[in-house]
Amino acid sequence: MNMFIYGLGTGLIIAALVAFFFSMKIGKVNDEKNKEVQKYKNMLADRMELEAEGLKKVKEENDELRRANENLRVSLLALRDKPGRKEMQRLQILQKAADRLTLNSPGFGPVWQAALKESEDEFQKVYSGFIPFIKRHIPRPTDAEVVDVQDNGNS
Repeated sequence: MNMFIYGLGTGLIIAALVAFFFSMKIGKVNDEKNKEVQKYKNMLADRMELEAEGLKKVKEENDELRRANENLRVSLLALRDKPGRKEMQRLQILQKAADRLTLNSPGFGPVWQAALKESEDEFQKVYSGFIPFIKRHIPRPTDAEVVDVQDNGNS
């Protein structure tokens, strides 16, 4: 029985040593796993931080662009309603109408050119000081005569 106890003791000691070495090996593997998990956690935290900063920058840029867009919209409305803009559009429309009449009406061209020349001369006199300053700002009726166009009995 003594032999049995020696064999049992030796087996238990060997089993204890093997268990100790396995536990050491498992501990090292667990330490490596924990280090790797910690490394991934750090990488994930860094990536999330970078993405949060990027998202913050994108939001700030979006807000800035939104404000710039609103400012441009307001500026555009202000420029569209700027004094003189509607008058310039009206002048362009009238110029196109006069050009069409000149081309399409045979007797209109010379009469229109004469009236235009008289108006330009009057305008130059107003702004060169020949006509008093007050008259420049007070509109007066034109001295143009209305021409009555009749068929001369061709009807």
